[in-house]
Amino acid sequence: MSPAEDEGPSGIHCRLDELLAERGMTLTRLSELVGVSVVNLSVLKNDRARAVRFSTLAAICRALDCEVGDLLARA
Repeated sequence: MSPAEDEGPSGIHCRLDELLAERGMTLTRLSELVGVSVVNLSVLKNDRARAVRFSTLAAICRALDCEVGDLLARA
């Protein structure tokens, strides 16, 4: 089975919840700023995303004034 087909944990943790809390921002507000649905952001926030577009990562980082390394970390 290739890594892309693996159903197990990715070993990557999304720190979106922590960054939102630090900035006093809601998931709904982030959704408005980046143009991604609350549902899709929730999937990312809860470490259930199987893939994420670079453009989405860039938009989230712009909105949160952070780097990708601040958003994604090894689990």
